[in-house]
Amino acid sequence: MSPTGKKSWCLYLIECRNGSYYAGITNDLEARYAAHVDGKGARYTRANPPLRLIGYRTFPDRSSASRAEFAIKRLPRAAKISFLLTADS
Repeated sequence: MSPTGKKSWCLYLIECRNGSYYAGITNDLEARYAAHVDGKGARYTRANPPLRLIGYRTFPDRSSASRAEFAIKRLPRAAKISFLLTADS
């Protein structure tokens, strides 16, 4: 949690068992990833179960996390991991 008591949002990237990547946003990464693993997450990860969490990047609010999710989904596969590591995308 942030000093103001609000949870920060994060963009996360999952590698699925079929080799594809899934990107999403959440304000509780542990619970959201567990939901994907348990088959209770997004429709895509129910059909293509997660293999591992590749990484995540935090944002101060849902709006900026949503913009980042939109941006990462438009990138080619090879650029997605780099996007998580850059501070000003």
